[in-house]
Amino acid sequence: MCFEIKEQDLAGRIGRLKTKYGVIETPYLFPVIDPLLRNQYISLEEILNMGFNAIITNAYILKKNRNIDDDIHNILKFPNTIMTDSGAYQILQYGDVEVSNIDIVTYQCKIKSDIGVILDIPTRYDASREEAFRSAQETLKRALEVKEIIQECRDTLWVLPIQGGVYLDILRDAAKRAVEIAGYGYSIFALGSPTTLLESYMFDKLIEMIYTVRSVIPSSYPLHLFGAGHPIIIPLVVALGVDFMDSASYILYAEDFRYMTRRSTYRLEELKYFPCECPVCSRYSPEELMKMPKNDKIRMLALHNLYTIAREIRETKQAIREGRLWEYIEERINSHPAVKKAFNSIKKYLEYIYRKTPINRSNVKALFILSTDSLYNPKLVLSRRKVLDNMPRDTNCIIFLPYNIKADYEKHYLHVFEYQYENYCDIYLYKPVVGLIPYNLISRYPFSQHEIGIEFSREIINDLTYFALEVLIRYMNLSHDILNLKVYICSKDRWTMDFATELHLLLKHLANKISMNVVDICRNDA
Repeated sequence: MCFEIKEQDLAGRIGRLKTKYGVIETPYLFPVIDPLLRNQYISLEEILNMGFNAIITNAYILKKNRNIDDDIHNILKFPNTIMTDSGAYQILQYGDVEVSNIDIVTYQCKIKSDIGVILDIPTRYDASREEAFRSAQETLKRALEVKEIIQECRDTLWVLPIQGGVYLDILRDAAKRAVEIAGYGYSIFALGSPTTLLESYMFDKLIEMIYTVRSVIPSSYPLHLFGAGHPIIIPLVVALGVDFMDSASYILYAEDFRYMTRRSTYRLEELKYFPCECPVCSRYSPEELMKMPKNDKIRMLALHNLYTIAREIRETKQAIREGRLWEYIEERINSHPAVKKAFNSIKKYLEYIYRKTPINRSNVKALFILSTDSLYNPKLVLSRRKVLDNMPRDTNCIIFLPYNIKADYEKHYLHVFEYQYENYCDIYLYKPVVGLIPYNLISRYPFSQHEIGIEFSREIINDLTYFALEVLIRYMNLSHDILNLKVYICSKDRWTMDFATELHLLLKHLANKISMNVVDICRNDA
């Protein structure tokens, strides 16, 4: 396997997976194709021209209905990467399939699948604990059962599904065991059976499952998420480290006359206007589509839905490249209550995301502060931690000045800097959300490159105050003369005065034995 990570933001990656029929750039969604090409509505040539250079089809259905051993690329007349599933979805829907694990793995090798999947046992979200455990264990057993076959079939990249459903301890143990088994020839891990969760909009449960698996498997392995095809969830799952997805949603929704947007789904008859500029929406109105024959209507909706998915994938990749995936998700989380709930689940795994977020990148854009959720933005949190981890020399004089990105500080606060030079004070600039900025670091990213578009609420001022308190506690621990520690605060308007007042009160209650000289150094400054 050759999987190379080119860019990363949060735990999301832009990567390149090399197969024998081409290179797939992640994050990527495989459109599901009917292997018999019945009611496909969209031709494979059209799918390729839309930018999808890899597809997924069902080896079990192909074997059951045609049992052709020819190269799958010749069967479908598709010149690029083809992934084949094994029939596990049919097990999920119908309870069983008429093929063995060994037979279907051997068949995928014969038809020269670029990416193949063992016949795993899916875990329904409503399965009992005992059923979940059995499906996880049987899937691992089957992975070992075909190890000789997949080791011989070297041109195919093999997927090892991880089962366990919503029982996270079972899922975690299965992931650990899967990592041990991967050495037998597996190239890609997959999280199995999320379809029913997605259909029920239980995105928060899905987030927990993704983290459980992704935090166990090595970062060098791509992670596939079966059945995730709605644009609304794509940036969230990518942020946690999902590299591949697949879905037939673009056709299934169209067959039900449902129209995808990046925020929600509409029934065609609900729409007066199309909120999209794709070739379908630019040419037709909802009324015109409603009057089309059934098959034409389905085809147009399927094309639109696939364009919408493609756009979401591209926008998510661009956000990763710019280092703005967190901001991009912030923009999206109010689109649906289930998305907001999923984002709150992501916040349970912030430390994992912070560990995965690159500290230094050359091509990041200015930081956008969009809401109180920006307080958790890794770029801000990691910058704050850097301030705390690099405390300066021992001093007993601290000066806080309000931050202004355009200010000429040494000119505007001349008397403050004269005092600082005479008394060897450390100067910090303070700003809500951003935190405290050592004066000598004002030109560093993100301190010099950010824009704030929110009001300074009490919650935000309190956050700044407690961060300032943490900095001062570090100084107390460094100082040999705690009793004479002097804190000077410059405040001129409402929010800076609120900050100064709150910090003063916190310091007074910190400890009865510590008496600090807290002075508003700018109160009489013009």
